[in-house]
Amino acid sequence: MGSYVYKVLLLFKRKFKIKEVEPPLDVKEAFARYSESDAHLSADQLRQFLVEFQGEEGCTLSVAEQIVEQVLHRRHHLAHYKGQGRLTLDDFFHYLFSDDLNGPIKSQVHHDMNAPLSHYFIYTGHNSYLRGNQVTSESSDVPIIKALQRGVRVIELDLWPNSTKDDIKVVHGRTFTTPVPLIQCLKSIKDYAFVTSPYPVILTLEDHLTPALQTKVAEMVTQTFGDNLYYPDSEGIEEFPSPEALKHQILLSTKPPKDCLESKNMKENGNVPSKGSDSLEEEASGKDMLDSVAELEAHNDTSNGDQDDKDGDVCDCKSRKLIAPEYKSLIAMHTGKRKGGLKETLKVVADKVKRISLSEEALKEAAVAHGTDVVRFTQKNVLRVYPKGIRVGSTNYNPLVGWMHGAQMVAFNMQGHGKHLRLMHGMFRSNGGCGYVKKPDFLLSPHNEVFDPKRTLPVKTTLKVRVYMGDGWRLDFSPTHFDSYSPPDFYTKVYIVGVPADATKNRTKIKKDNWVPVWDEEFVFPLTVPELALLRIEVTEHDITDTDDFGGQTCFPVSELRPGIRAVPLFNKKGDKYKSVKLLMRFQFV
Repeated sequence: MGSYVYKVLLLFKRKFKIKEVEPPLDVKEAFARYSESDAHLSADQLRQFLVEFQGEEGCTLSVAEQIVEQVLHRRHHLAHYKGQGRLTLDDFFHYLFSDDLNGPIKSQVHHDMNAPLSHYFIYTGHNSYLRGNQVTSESSDVPIIKALQRGVRVIELDLWPNSTKDDIKVVHGRTFTTPVPLIQCLKSIKDYAFVTSPYPVILTLEDHLTPALQTKVAEMVTQTFGDNLYYPDSEGIEEFPSPEALKHQILLSTKPPKDCLESKNMKENGNVPSKGSDSLEEEASGKDMLDSVAELEAHNDTSNGDQDDKDGDVCDCKSRKLIAPEYKSLIAMHTGKRKGGLKETLKVVADKVKRISLSEEALKEAAVAHGTDVVRFTQKNVLRVYPKGIRVGSTNYNPLVGWMHGAQMVAFNMQGHGKHLRLMHGMFRSNGGCGYVKKPDFLLSPHNEVFDPKRTLPVKTTLKVRVYMGDGWRLDFSPTHFDSYSPPDFYTKVYIVGVPADATKNRTKIKKDNWVPVWDEEFVFPLTVPELALLRIEVTEHDITDTDDFGGQTCFPVSELRPGIRAVPLFNKKGDKYKSVKLLMRFQFV
């Protein structure tokens, strides 16, 4: 019994022991090379390292001096060296391991923002007002605020009459979700639209309103948004404006209300389109409340698109000739009808642009049968993709299918979690997190051969990824979080997600009993389409008796990676950044 107690005490003692870790060999060699074997690195020598080793060609001596001063102030509470400060090896190591000073991607907007909106991937939410699942959760402005703070630029609102038919509520229709007043959502959008990014916010509206309530919506948005509301010059445009031209503007996107007289004549002549003729998804039955969850799922699967995916007509021809002309005049991005089959819908019109919506399943079918047509359509027009209706738990789908075909608005449930949402977060960390990412040139040029995602291309570049070490768990987690009796056993998984030919994954060895694991392993990834590749990283704690524990994750577009030795911050499952947990890695393109 005494021997057992002694062993347990030893195990408890082990978990508090933190091993001192030396800088990796590459760091030592770089320091020796650029300090010219001196014990210190000057600002000018640091500048040389940044230009030659880290690939920061535009780095100036002034920038290097600022880095030296910041590092010395943090480590030694010393500053104001006026360019005379120098870094020791430990100072240099500290700098390299500081993600705010030496992160893996640029933190500023650096893409050309003067192209039409159709030339960008746009950070897009689905049912942006829901706190949880698609069936019974609460509608609120809180998830809208969180999405805008994260950089989301497309907010979806489902508009329905309230119980007394005199006001507008936002709610997932014909479900058990609770509503939130539209005005509350609009005020929060006004307050938070541009706190993270100055580039335009697009509101996609699923409109189930009467003409009188459509007029009320027009009044609400004009009064609430004021000068931030974008007024289109005309109903039809040849090309979308650019994000730069639309800074601090809020745009409305929905199906324009029909002319009542035209609708009436069509009905009298028997020419009303049948349900589903405008889309690949049919309108659900008109029940006010579905009888079961199974029916609810079926409804969701067929009605999760925007108003352009439906053929419902709210026209009250007896009361007025036109449906809310004020409302109609505010619609900046028209959603188009889909008549005559998808191939016909995807035809590019020379003097007019539009937006259409497809469910994730419809996109998969279109990708197989009309892949290059989809790419050609998205060179000028906007395609929105939304989750299939059976995702009642607010899960998401693989966004790469949409991006490979040029879809600008790949709409996601931002309140969901999982690997697909992490890919979405990763994509939109690029370009300074502004919510707009310029599409690769091969998805844009109408003069070259149209990109075919199914075709395997030759290797264009090779990415080398070295995982040196990790640190920070001892600061962000309790000593017993991963293991009650010993330090954690960490390993790192490294994935490439992209076109099928590029997708692959690797993992490091397990480092046992160490809060500061050192792996120093390199992985090589040949890439055929690096412009669409994402690097996904996940640290896991090995458990021999139970499921492995999550230790952090991150994701970045390969095209955004800065070469050299970089500090890579990790995030929790929800996508929130840990305070201290990070990896030291090296990226090389050969």
